[in-house]
Amino acid sequence: MAAKKNFYPVLIILLLGSFACFSVWAAMRAAAAKPQVTDADYYSKGLRYTSTLLEKQAAAVLGWTVSTELKGRTLLFHLSDKQGRPVSAAKGSLSLYLPADSSSVSLPLHEVGPGIYQLQLSVGMAGEMSARLEFEHNGALLNRQLLLNL
Repeated sequence: MAAKKNFYPVLIILLLGSFACFSVWAAMRAAAAKPQVTDADYYSKGLRYTSTLLEKQAAAVLGWTVSTELKGRTLLFHLSDKQGRPVSAAKGSLSLYLPADSSSVSLPLHEVGPGIYQLQLSVGMAGEMSARLEFEHNGALLNRQLLLNL
C-alpha cells in the first residue's frame, strides 16, 4: 500500500519564503526612495486645519466677496461683505508661485481706501503665475486661488 504524501509542509515553507522575499524587497524600495513631500511645512498646516476651516466658515457666513483689477503694474482687490459694504482693516497677502525657480513669495497688501487693497508689482514679474490671495479680519479668513497673466 502506497503512503499518501503530505504536501502541506512544503506549501507552508513556500508561503513563508515568499513572504520573507517580499518583505526584503519592500524594505529595500522604501530605503532607496526619496521623500515625496511637496510642502516642507505640511505638519504645521495640518495642525492649523481645524482653525483654518472655522475661519473660512466665518468668512462664508459674512458673505465676503473679492474682485480683482489690474491697472498697469498695480493689482487692486475690492473686499466687501454680503451687503456690499467694504471690509476695512483686513490683513491681506498675496503669495506668488514663481515659475522660474518653483518657489513662492508672500507679499503684503496695503489698504488704500475702504475695502480696497493694492499691491505694486515689480517690473521683473511677467508671464503666467499662480497666486493665493488671503484676507483675514476678526477671525474670518478668505482664500482665493488666482492665475495672473502679466
